Amino acid sequence: MTITYKDADGIAGMRLAGRLAAEVLDYLTPFVVPGVTTNALDKLAHDYIVDVQGGIPAPLNYRGGGKIPYPKSICTSVNHQVCHGIPNDKQLKKGDVVNIDVTVIKNSWHGDTSRMFIVGEGSIAAKRLCSITYEAMWHGIQMVKPGIHLGDIGHAIQRFAEGQGYSVVREFCGHGIGQVFHEEPQVLHYGRPGTLEMLREGMTFTIEPMINAGRKEIKDGPEKDGWTIVTADRSLSAQWEHTVLVTPTGYEVLTLSAGSPPAPAFVAEAFVPASPAIA
Repeated sequence: MTITYKDADGIAGMRLAGRLAAEVLDYLTPFVVPGVTTNALDKLAHDYIVDVQGGIPAPLNYRGGGKIPYPKSICTSVNHQVCHGIPNDKQLKKGDVVNIDVTVIKNSWHGDTSRMFIVGEGSIAAKRLCSITYEAMWHGIQMVKPGIHLGDIGHAIQRFAEGQGYSVVREFCGHGIGQVFHEEPQVLHYGRPGTLEMLREGMTFTIEPMINAGRKEIKDGPEKDGWTIVTADRSLSAQWEHTVLVTPTGYEVLTLSAGSPPAPAFVAEAFVPASPAIA
């Protein structure tokens, strides 16, 4: 396993890319309303990243594992879509839940983050799933510090999510990130304490649990586009994602911005805010 450990310059680059990715989500937030298409959101994101931020949308034409090149600048996964949904011309309707996943390349560094959005007024079930998934991500984040193992992160997420009556997708995971979009290590969202790679200062990776309201099983989407993944039982799925840095004493969340949702109360004291990005 080859893991890259970021030095001061690399950390500064990751902070900037991470903040920019989060700011794309801030920018898109007021546009996520009934009647908008995910294609329209994709166009807004692309133009903002390229024209305003001077960055590159990492998903556009990305080939993961030799797949068909991803044709859009963001991923938009709606309702029972688990991940990698491709923006299209279908209008979002009141009550839909959508994950918007953004990765910005700036000065060769990658910032990767996603948020859940409820279109209009959502159901109690949809709100609870999105809320619990957000908390599950933070249960994983608050574990991060030198000396703990990746299995500790996965165990914390799994124990919390399953304790709330939900299931954790196994086939997709978080990942190391830096000047490469996806690098080692793989960050599972389930597991046993004390297993897998030990964390060291300078590691950067994503924590991005995919939590299903029903069973954990997934399958390729009916779109047959080579990317979209859905729940096998058509239950709702939710995902949140942050990129984190392992610091000498804990963690720093790199994908924060003015519009980022606050950390849950149970991690407020342990939360270490990102340092100001270098523009």
